[in-house]
Amino acid sequence: MTLTSQYSWLYNQYPFSNDPGAGLLHPDWWITECACVPAATTPPPVIAKPFRPSHFYDEQRLLLGRTYRAGDRVRLTAPAGRAAEWTVIDLLDSELVGPPKVELRAANVLAFGADPTGRRDSAGAIEQAIAYAKRKRLKVYLPPGTYQVNRHIIVDDVTITGAGSWYTVVKGREVALPEQAPDGSVHTGVGFYGRPAAEGGSRNVHLSGFAIEGDVRERIDTDQVNGIGGAMSDSTIDGLHIRHTKAGMWFDGPMSNLRVTNTIIVDQIADAVNFHTGVTNSSVSNSFIRNSGDDALAMWSEKSANAGNTFDHNTVQSPVLANGIAVYGGTDNTISGNLVADPVREGSALQVGSRFGAEPFAGRLDITGNTTVRAGTYELNWNIGLGAIWFYALERDIAADIRVTGNDFLDTTYNAIMLVSEWSVKDLYAITNVHFKDLRVDGTGTSVVSARVKGSATFENVDARNVGAVGVNNCGSFGFPATGSEFSLEDRGGNDGGWLAPWLLPNTITCDDRPPVVPPPAPSPW
Repeated sequence: MTLTSQYSWLYNQYPFSNDPGAGLLHPDWWITECACVPAATTPPPVIAKPFRPSHFYDEQRLLLGRTYRAGDRVRLTAPAGRAAEWTVIDLLDSELVGPPKVELRAANVLAFGADPTGRRDSAGAIEQAIAYAKRKRLKVYLPPGTYQVNRHIIVDDVTITGAGSWYTVVKGREVALPEQAPDGSVHTGVGFYGRPAAEGGSRNVHLSGFAIEGDVRERIDTDQVNGIGGAMSDSTIDGLHIRHTKAGMWFDGPMSNLRVTNTIIVDQIADAVNFHTGVTNSSVSNSFIRNSGDDALAMWSEKSANAGNTFDHNTVQSPVLANGIAVYGGTDNTISGNLVADPVREGSALQVGSRFGAEPFAGRLDITGNTTVRAGTYELNWNIGLGAIWFYALERDIAADIRVTGNDFLDTTYNAIMLVSEWSVKDLYAITNVHFKDLRVDGTGTSVVSARVKGSATFENVDARNVGAVGVNNCGSFGFPATGSEFSLEDRGGNDGGWLAPWLLPNTITCDDRPPVVPPPAPSPW
């Protein structure tokens, strides 16, 4: 197994640099480390370099070729004379891999000249196989091998299946374009793209059983260098493995009825999956995501509302920046049964946000049966900790019917639940009509609830233990009127553990954003 650090380590401010010696990208931004805006400071502060190193992890896969028994030992050794001064093995996952899948009645890409050794570019051969398969109403089959593809493969009304993601790999370089594309891209790379929504999008696309490996090492937001992209309605994506692309899957709607299942997405520069602009009745389920460079799973209702979508029973681990699962506006969406652990920086496990130009929340948002573990990062700009789940009213009110039901918040670094607005708009926007029910909070470094916004919420059967500070940090919108906080809590009964004491209700001011953090004990059976 050949290890490399070339896909690890980003530095600096968003959108980051892979140069450890780079100066500030935004000297006009507030910097927590110096408690100043460097461009407005005389003399300018000395900012230590490398500044804010992040994106530490990178994954390698190795097919061992035989099945090992429970209890067998695996030894990892570094060869003599290695160039690296040190190597850290953070985690080893094991997977039971079945035999390669064979499709006999299909357009086999080898018959069209594809090179399974990866030495020659196979994009043209794959496109010929797609054209033939569409004429003959066949699947396209990618047998075991590595296929070099350095640009987008456009897919519409076609089924493409591989032998399994451990056997069939579509791999490509990031390629600089001779001139900027109309969409702003300055690079292209390996990816399977539906037609743009403006051109009608694609339909009846079915992708399964292969891996996509890119070569993206820096974040350029205008680049279309995602593993899967475009618009795909009435389509399915199953059993893929995607790594080293900018976003694993970024869908620009309007589009409808997409199902993503049983897929692994790791080592991304940006999001793992983003439903962007008018994606409806679509879902991501039973998938695994680790080390995304931004939100792992996001619904972003920019310009047009996402509606009727579901993120269900996914495992999300260690998003480097932002959140495990985020919903930005939209109507009647559901986040259910997910496990989200170990967010790293400036985000948390779950976010409901009125931001990024999103359409308002409407209808009902259900956040049901999820578990967060070791969530709640330190927000560098605010100099406070975030909640395991946090609601953020930045650009408008959050007033839809939001039900947070049956979730477990375990070993939370700061508070379990946070409702917040930006200081500059604290008197403009409110968060209301949020209902917390049947929750278990096992361990918080600070409070169970932190309210830093005007509005209200209800609580029913919210049980908490091992709480590090007062149960409710209630700052409201920081007006501190004599009548109490601008945020009210309604006790609907069954809230055990003493965290919601009667004297806190309905709106007692208990504002202490930065109490001492008390590391909770490890979660245990309730």
